[in-house]
Amino acid sequence: MVTLFQALTLILNVVWFIMIAHIVMSWLINFQVLNLRQPLVAQIWYGLNNLLEPVYTPIRRFLPNTPGLDLAPLVAFIVLIILQRALINNAGFFYGY
Repeated sequence: MVTLFQALTLILNVVWFIMIAHIVMSWLINFQVLNLRQPLVAQIWYGLNNLLEPVYTPIRRFLPNTPGLDLAPLVAFIVLIILQRALINNAGFFYGY
């Protein structure tokens, strides 16, 4: 069971870092620090979008339409943090205490 706990923790941490990279990169693109005409930047941006769109799309269905402001990453990030905290708070289940 410890291995399951460590695997779930690792997966949530990787998703956390991917979401942080996507959020920071979106800010840098919107403030024109990064340019999508650069091949490496575009490749990373579209790769992150392809990874995270399956997560954001169901969330967008429930959120109100706010033009110019996408709240799906914020909601997904909050849910991810709640999942991490729930996993850590229930670590005793995995360790058999």
